[in-house]
Amino acid sequence: MSEGFPGYRGHALKLLKSAGAEIGDVIQVTKGEEVWEGILIPRSESGDEYHVVIKMKSGYNVGISLDSKATLVKIGEGVKPTFTPPALPEQNHSLPRVAIVSTGGTIASRVDYRTGGVRAALSASELYSVVPELSKIAVVDTEILFSIFSENITAKHWTATAKAVAKHIENGVDGVVVAHGTDTLGYSAAALSFALQELSVPVVMVASQRSADRPSSDAATNLVGAVKAAAFAPFAEVVIAMHETVSDTSIVFHRGTKARKCHTSRRDTFKSINASPLARWEDEDFRLLTKGYKKRDVTRKLKLQPNFDDRVALIKAYPDIKPELINWYVEGGCRGIILEGTGLGHVGDYLFSAIRNAVENNVIVCMTSQCLWGRLNMNVYDQGRDLLALGVISLDDMLPETAYVKLRWVFGQTTDVEEAKMLLKENIVNEYSARTLYDPNII
Repeated sequence: MSEGFPGYRGHALKLLKSAGAEIGDVIQVTKGEEVWEGILIPRSESGDEYHVVIKMKSGYNVGISLDSKATLVKIGEGVKPTFTPPALPEQNHSLPRVAIVSTGGTIASRVDYRTGGVRAALSASELYSVVPELSKIAVVDTEILFSIFSENITAKHWTATAKAVAKHIENGVDGVVVAHGTDTLGYSAAALSFALQELSVPVVMVASQRSADRPSSDAATNLVGAVKAAAFAPFAEVVIAMHETVSDTSIVFHRGTKARKCHTSRRDTFKSINASPLARWEDEDFRLLTKGYKKRDVTRKLKLQPNFDDRVALIKAYPDIKPELINWYVEGGCRGIILEGTGLGHVGDYLFSAIRNAVENNVIVCMTSQCLWGRLNMNVYDQGRDLLALGVISLDDMLPETAYVKLRWVFGQTTDVEEAKMLLKENIVNEYSARTLYDPNII
């Protein structure tokens, strides 16, 4: 493929360049007695090199094969495809101040109708301009921190995001919204939960499953709910704001350490695991769903702790997993390993020797469960008791991804193994549930 001709290469690209045609130009393709005219548009990046795609006057997109008898000529200049967001609405400066920090993801993206894909395109200010309802909720400050999809987010982005949020809080905003992709939102939400201690105002992470320019998008509703929470919610915690159901009737706020993406495409993909959501926004009103929460308090002094050590591994147990994998991490200088074990907290006994070696080398080894709901109890079976005897630490009902983030954060605060163990077992930001209650909705 060539820059300026997305989706085109080889034979098709050669003909287009020979004709002096560019994306957006009107071209004519002739094959014998058949003639097609239309606007040249980009193709899917996975397409072959023997077709062009044009938009006909009828509005339909047509793909035309370019065999040896086909001729292609440019017959008109076209308007190159662009996206221009609407102007920013006027702001009412008597309203609360909310900062929107954009890191990318689908909520900050749009469908690229030239290729059919989704690309990062909307800045934080563009999000504000295309959701004018926000102007009636808060005075919105915007910052483009990154413009990447969440699968590209790493710990260095967690640190940068935490620092950006802290800066806005220190500047006196009433709340902060962080726009993020859904795929690794659970990791980032956990990271901010640990990095931003003693919050005085809400930090609301918001995402969408469908980009803002699609009719079925959840972006606008999620964003409005997130800004509402940042401006007016009574809590001061890191939460995730997403649809409660597939309809647009309510937004729920999940604690950043207790939520997981559970569906690839549904708008209600995020669920609170082993905990109730913190709150719900419905019919222009907030309803708190749990009694224990940190209250908004602008006199509280933020404690920023944004460092994360990268020498931590998350390992999913599976039949015939090789003990050499654990040994490899230990030999590579890994300081901690989170095991995502089966059931109540088990791995095969063929890993015991490698685990013993890790513990003897001052590597912290912890156990979580692959099961979504419920909590560990490593005292029920011999296998679990043997693992506890080896020095494996049970993390009760902590999510594996939260455990991974927490251990990285713990080693970002201390180099002492015993102190790290104590921090790991401390319930710092509701990463543990005191008990797991029966929920009839869980099947």
